[in-house]
Amino acid sequence: MSLILTEIERVKTISKEDFYTNYYKKQKPVVIEQLTSDWPAFQKWNLNYIKEIAGDKTVPLYDDRPVSHKDGFNEAHAKMKMSDYVDLLQSKPTNYRIFLYNLMKEVPSLKEDFKWPDIGLKLVKQLPMLFFGGENSKVFMHYDIDYSNILHFHFHGQKKCMLFAPNQTPYLYKVPHALISREDIDFDNPNFEKYPLLQKANGLITTLNHGEMLYMPEGYWHYMKYETPGFSMSLRAFPRNISNLSKAAYNVFIMRNFDNFMRKWKGQQWIDYKNNKALNNRT
Repeated sequence: MSLILTEIERVKTISKEDFYTNYYKKQKPVVIEQLTSDWPAFQKWNLNYIKEIAGDKTVPLYDDRPVSHKDGFNEAHAKMKMSDYVDLLQSKPTNYRIFLYNLMKEVPSLKEDFKWPDIGLKLVKQLPMLFFGGENSKVFMHYDIDYSNILHFHFHGQKKCMLFAPNQTPYLYKVPHALISREDIDFDNPNFEKYPLLQKANGLITTLNHGEMLYMPEGYWHYMKYETPGFSMSLRAFPRNISNLSKAAYNVFIMRNFDNFMRKWKGQQWIDYKNNKALNNRT
């Protein structure tokens, strides 16, 4: 038995009007296969290129260890020179990932390799964030703190993306005061005896290839698995839904600070409490 997953709709190209009407307005995911075909990045962006232009930069690394009270919010687990990290990615599978890294601030020439897509979104014109991962590395099922609409571009290899709409939250064992589901759930091979609610969840899935873009609407849960070593870039637009704007403000200014306070005060007891609460919730 496996999760109920439907392939995400794909188009080769799309007009601004079609994207806005059929996907953004309806908050419906879509893969646009050729959006980057005229970008310099489509030809240039691979791991060897990153190593060449950014090899001397020290980068923060994350692995798939469970959340600990000892970790700060988004605190890196290790650091490494980018050249050494690319060598690691290309030599063997590794759990080490780069998460939400502003590499373009360190290497401004990268900004010349992409174009801001004109598809009807008011994108936040800050420097885009990059994500790197080794073969079989995974990103826990989560949703983004700011409820942004996300354009997620993948380069070099393949990346599996599994999405769930916000209305599927009751079946995903969400951890309270957090943005994640229980970290011990293997979404590639879920244990339905331990997590029976997952059988009710209806999700979406796709595998991104080099240069393809996945549109993820605001508040969508997403789980990522790097099928091969590679990297991705995300562009963001603020939520269009007023209630999601208020949820984003709550997450950033209240929930995150409360959770950090409780971690410092209660330690691992707080983490264990939240995980048990997620397991015991029934819908």
